Amino acid sequence: MELTPQQQEVRHWLEKRRAILLAHNYQPGEIQDVADILGDSLDLSMSAARTPAEFIVFCGVHFMAETAAILCPKKTVLLPRLDVGCCLAESVTTAKLLARKAELPGVPVVTYVNSTAAVKAESDVCCTSANAIRVVNSLAAPRVLMVPDQNLALYAARHTAKDIEILTWEGWCNVHDGLSVEEVSASKAAHPQAVFIAHPECNPGVLEEADEIRSTSGMLKYVHESPAKEFIIGTEKGIIHRLRKENPGKIFYSPSRRLICRPMKRITLADVITALKENRYRITVPEDIRVRALKAVERMLAVPRD
Repeated sequence: MELTPQQQEVRHWLEKRRAILLAHNYQPGEIQDVADILGDSLDLSMSAARTPAEFIVFCGVHFMAETAAILCPKKTVLLPRLDVGCCLAESVTTAKLLARKAELPGVPVVTYVNSTAAVKAESDVCCTSANAIRVVNSLAAPRVLMVPDQNLALYAARHTAKDIEILTWEGWCNVHDGLSVEEVSASKAAHPQAVFIAHPECNPGVLEEADEIRSTSGMLKYVHESPAKEFIIGTEKGIIHRLRKENPGKIFYSPSRRLICRPMKRITLADVITALKENRYRITVPEDIRVRALKAVERMLAVPRD
């Protein structure tokens, strides 16, 4: 693929700074096309930790850059813009979580990686949308508190293999939760041969309509391995750019024009160039918070795979 002049400038500065560019699957196509690594938030940070790069430019939202800083304390993590928040991560604060923990003494806290470093630090173990069920099943407790995504908690509660009560938090991804059953039904009617894949952050009614429920990385793997030729993708539209590139013989539909994460789309190539030129904006995590947050992530990684 031939790069545009601006994309070439990005690559020039990445090489000059001995930097690596990480791009979330929801980023604009022109960002994805020039990235060193594409993926979901945790996989990107774990990949960055394994590279020799001194600088990490993270094209995603704020909590993702924090996760990279947690896992890569000796590297410089740059976020090209600061106005890239996440309503889901912002739905839980340390003060609110500590107050809820005081009401639930002894109840383990399972925190979705889509959360701030400070919240991770007050948690017992983290989880992803791909491993939430496995993490819950690993706990020897009659009930757990899952934060902050209520839909992911409800999904885990329906599928856990244990008799365990999952307490939920009032938090949602406005993109995924906003997808309606009516939109899904209309898309399925318009494309009857298509497989509908939904993200676990979607509301329960939408998940009931799904042929498959997968995380973003799970969607990529499923589509690659599936003999089906058409797919309705129940997550943020940005991933369709990558799906089309990696599966040129297959067709993809979005069930809603509203499946757009506005903060994810704010980062531009010009922002990436400025970040590299001016060393902005550096994301750091206080060491006491970083160490405790890292423990929650490491406990998740230690959970045996199926």
